[in-house]
Amino acid sequence: MAIPIQWIPDKVSFEAYQKLFKIFPFGRAIFNSIYVAVMTTFITISSAAMAGYVFAKIEFKGREKIFVLYLATLMIPNQVTMIPNFIILKYMGLLNTFTGLMLPSLINAFATFILRQNMRIIPDAYIEAAVIDGASHFAIFYKVILPLIKPILAALGIITFMGTWNSYLWPLIILTSRNKMTLPVGLSLLNGQYASQYNLLMAGSLISIIPILIVFLFAQKYFEKGLSLGGIKG
Repeated sequence: MAIPIQWIPDKVSFEAYQKLFKIFPFGRAIFNSIYVAVMTTFITISSAAMAGYVFAKIEFKGREKIFVLYLATLMIPNQVTMIPNFIILKYMGLLNTFTGLMLPSLINAFATFILRQNMRIIPDAYIEAAVIDGASHFAIFYKVILPLIKPILAALGIITFMGTWNSYLWPLIILTSRNKMTLPVGLSLLNGQYASQYNLLMAGSLISIIPILIVFLFAQKYFEKGLSLGGIKG
């Protein structure tokens, strides 16, 4: 790296991007990150929405106590559960698999809490009218509740996608094969092998933020509306 740093290059070159894909399976790492982020986001938001509906609109004994216990998991740092999760996944034979990578993050108490609070303000008259028409809980959930909370779902989806996309420590622990490594792990290995070639690191970092920008640009209006509606209610 030249000192002093030349912020504006004399000529534009894409050599760093070409070299990046030659010396490391970068394309595979991008695909892995997209696959893991999309699947984790979809399953996490789906499970959180269903759990939020149960806690908000379905009466059953001990509902509030169970919900409090569920929220109590938010006080446990992720680092505390990494070793137990690793041991469990080892006995299940899920190490170095995408299933093992995604499994611990599929239940999200924070997303469940936000969705539950927003579902509570939906008038029960909507649900009662659907019940009179013969709708089941699944029909009410999909046809009545979900359309009313789309902005919140979009905001939580973007947050979950970004968190999964940028996740580093857990993929580093659970994945051992280069063909299954995600983008943050791949960038860290690149840093260790080519510490002096900052052009490769900057090229890789730029590529890593492109999917996040695309997702945010397409869902920006839902994200902003979701944040404005996502305050603690009820």
